[in-house]
Amino acid sequence: MKAVFLDRDGVINVDKGYVHRIEDFEFYPNVFKALKKLQDAGYKLFIVTNQSGIAVGYYTEEDFLKLTDYMLREFEKEGIKIEKVYYCPHHENGTVEKYAVKCDCRKPESGMIKQAIKEYNVDPSQSFLIGDKENDILAAHKEGVKAALVKTGQGMKYVENTTADFVGEDILDVVENFILKV
Repeated sequence: MKAVFLDRDGVINVDKGYVHRIEDFEFYPNVFKALKKLQDAGYKLFIVTNQSGIAVGYYTEEDFLKLTDYMLREFEKEGIKIEKVYYCPHHENGTVEKYAVKCDCRKPESGMIKQAIKEYNVDPSQSFLIGDKENDILAAHKEGVKAALVKTGQGMKYVENTTADFVGEDILDVVENFILKV
């Protein structure tokens, strides 16, 4: 199976810093169009997101899951199916004890991608990741997944020194000029 792994904040939605409330969740304009094109081309879609705000006590896992439910319903209304949302609630310097651990799922580690590959029989060589941070790119490359950096979100900070296979203006640019052309 071929897949596209999507970081959330800065790729799907505007990164306003620790986004955890529906009223603060703002989809980027081209997201639905881009994901529809991927889906129509036979790609399965996964979200892989670091959520250290849980570990530092800015919001709860329940808050995150409520927002995720809202996001998935909005995708569904547009005819887009996200196979699964993988998230890492950990941060080794967290203040919430149960999440204050060093883990293998927090990007740049590749645990979330590795888990999806295993659970869904994803072929890494036919798959892609879209992220806005170098840690996203590094996680993808650890699993043999091609990676694109978007200039939205935090992307502009990494453009000069990225190891990404492609740099795009936004998610639609990456889909049309990289993923669907490879």
